[in-house]
Amino acid sequence: MAGPAPNLLSFQDTGALAKQLRPYVLRNQNSALSRHDTFRIAVSGGSLPAVLAKSLLVPGDGSPEDTAQFSKWEIFFADERAVPLNHEDSNYRLLKDELLSKIPSDLGSPKVHPIDEAHVNDEDPQELADLYQEDLMRSFAAKDSVKLPVFDLILLGCGPDGHTCSLFPGHELLREKDSWVSAISDSPKPPPKRITLTLPVVTHAVNIAFIATGGGKKEIMKQIFDAEEGRSLPSSLVNQGAGEKVTWFTDHAAVEGVSFPRRGSL
Repeated sequence: MAGPAPNLLSFQDTGALAKQLRPYVLRNQNSALSRHDTFRIAVSGGSLPAVLAKSLLVPGDGSPEDTAQFSKWEIFFADERAVPLNHEDSNYRLLKDELLSKIPSDLGSPKVHPIDEAHVNDEDPQELADLYQEDLMRSFAAKDSVKLPVFDLILLGCGPDGHTCSLFPGHELLREKDSWVSAISDSPKPPPKRITLTLPVVTHAVNIAFIATGGGKKEIMKQIFDAEEGRSLPSSLVNQGAGEKVTWFTDHAAVEGVSFPRRGSL
């Protein structure tokens, strides 16, 4: 892998992974709060919200460094499906059920940025994407004053085909350079209509973490980390575009047979 390499971490199981994810997320939080008193984070769906909850909702050691200051969090979605917010396919609903509804009141409540539910049934999800981009502009400054938003942290999953967010292998959206948020109407994975952060936005973040677990991921992980033909996969493109800013949190099953060097801690 040319250029600065991503960090590949591997743990015995998701419990051990979640335990190590906590200090990583909180270091990013504390660094962001020291810079601008807000922690702007984007999350995906899949198994990620459950791992995040397992990581963040356990009692810490009581120190400020080990405390999730949720009242200073702004949570966006790295991608979202064009469905109502209470729909079983909604990433918002998943995050709400797994994490948001379980945050103890003394830790405060994050500001969450869901999609505009009024437009989920539009024939074309472009309006949904445009409105979400406008929401980002309100938090990250007007688009004409910054080329790209700078998330403090983006948390991603990786599909068995190597997709991440709703950026799929070989899709034209991988070439998008100008939009912050794009619409997709032909997702190869249902539901077909979605919105997603674009690749330049993802790679522009201060830090990016992937969570990939289970033996079902080991073949695609070999492609991403070891195979030349895997370089065009969306998850590989994040590795190439962001290099050492990227950290992969995996379990041993997901990286079985992967040659790329991995560690048990940062």
